[in-house]
Order: sequence, then structure tokens, then C-alpha cells
Amino acid sequence: MKIRVLGSAAGGGFPQWNCNCPNCDGLRKGRIRAQARTQSSIAVSGDDENWVLFNASPDVLQQIRSFPALQPARALRDTGIAAIVLIDAQIDHTTGLYMLREHRKPWPVWCTACVREDLSVGNPVFGVLGHYSGIAWRELPLQTRFAIDGAPGLGFEALALTSNAPPYSPHRDCPQAGDNIGVTLVDAASGKRLFYAPGLGEMEPHVWAAMQAADCVLVDGTLWTDDEMIRLGASQKTSRAMGHLPQSGPGGMLEWLDRLPATTRKVLIHINNTNPILDEDSRERAELAAHGIEVAFDGMEVAL
Repeated sequence: MKIRVLGSAAGGGFPQWNCNCPNCDGLRKGRIRAQARTQSSIAVSGDDENWVLFNASPDVLQQIRSFPALQPARALRDTGIAAIVLIDAQIDHTTGLYMLREHRKPWPVWCTACVREDLSVGNPVFGVLGHYSGIAWRELPLQTRFAIDGAPGLGFEALALTSNAPPYSPHRDCPQAGDNIGVTLVDAASGKRLFYAPGLGEMEPHVWAAMQAADCVLVDGTLWTDDEMIRLGASQKTSRAMGHLPQSGPGGMLEWLDRLPATTRKVLIHINNTNPILDEDSRERAELAAHGIEVAFDGMEVAL
């Protein structure tokens, strides 16, 4: 199984277009050592030919151009993307569907019934795309192993995560199982497992069990502290209120990752532009390294 990180940043990317926080301003002016990042998405393959796209970010066209395997050029119109899995219905994970509207047949899109409702009623992406390539919806089951047509050698299992639905959702502030998910991917040949959860706000027992069973975890790295956005004046919400477990502090992601087996590869993804770990010379980045935790970057590849 091969995993390609297409985008490693949270919504807005890095640097964010309207942000002059120390990270964004520092990157633009060359004052910090950091890499620009597009919005969160990965592609996974079991045969190096057919790829499953996890989330369709607004930066999807740039991400496809940066990874030739997604455009194998076998015909006049071609793609290496066999199917799309949506983790949630957030704008930064679904807007890229509009950019893929020229597909020659309906896209196989796997998502929960909750996400389908959000993208049919609150933000009717699916309805709009009905005028173009269309969507062939596949209901994504929870806590049941399933296969995806066109993605040989891979097995999938989705877990419901505690989170809130987007602001346009019909059930905003009334969370339902399936608003946000994490996914375990299994290589059929080797048995190796990846756990992927770019939005993880609470460490529930079933989620922790999935992480402990994985050979690699690719998980929420949005914010370093719970009050990061408040201290910067960028938001009035804490990290946890936004559905993201902060890395530092009691009960933070670092504490949980430290408890994983020593053989587990630990990688943070969905990194907000304000997070000091983006500065490769920061104290926080050094602390991650001391804990054996990696920071995902655009173009990063993981083989399991």
C-alpha cells in the first residue's frame, strides 16, 4: 500500500491568503524555514496504478499536477483516480469535486448518509454536479470492512468520530454518527494498516483501538494549543470546540501518540497556518522530533 500526501494543511492552506500571523508572514518574507502547503488530501493505492482520493480539496488540480500517477495518459481523457472517499462535508474537503466535473462518467463517491445529506441539502454540491459528470453515491458503512471497486488490494473500515457538522448542515449542533469519520486502510497482501483521521476532536475507545492496531497513524495536527486561535485574535473558539484535539497540554495528541507501540509510525496532518510546528526551527517542532512524531508535507509518501 502506498500513501501520497497531496495536501497537508488545514482549510485555507499555508500561507493562508488573508493571514499575517507569524507563520504566514514569516514564510512570505523568508524569515522562517517552512514549506508552503495545500489543503488536506491523500491518495492511496494497492497496486501503484489505481488510486483512491481521500477528500477533494479546493487545491485538487494543483495536487494532481504535482503527482503524475494520477494522470497516467492512457487515453485522450484519463485519470488514475478510481474513487473518492469523503471524510466529512466540510468546504475544504469537498469543493474540489467541482474541479473534477469534466469526468466522462459519474464519480464513485463514498461517504456516509449524513455527508450525502449535507452535500445535497445544505450545500448542494451533488445536485450541481448532476449537470456535469454526476455523482454515483456509495454509502460508506461504519465499523464494517468494505472494498472499493477499482481499488484492488485494499480493504477499508470507517469509524464515526465525535465532531460537529458544517455550518450549512441540516443537523448543525445536533451531531450524528457519520458527520466525521476516521478510516483504517488495510493492505490485503501484507496486512499492514494505516489509520487516517485529519479531524479528531476526542479520543474515544473505538478510535484508540484502531490507532493501536495501525502500523502508521496519520492524524489531526491542526493546532498546537487549545487556545491558539484565541491568543492570536484569529477566532473565539478553542481547538476542541472546533473538533480538533490540540497537540500539547493534558490529554493532547502528544500524550496519546506517546502511548502507541514504539513501532508505530506517527504523522500529523491537517496543520493550521497558525501552528508553530510549521516553523521547522521552532521549539515545538523540536519537541515533536523528540517524541518521534513527523509532520506531513505535500508530496510526502508512506509505503506499508
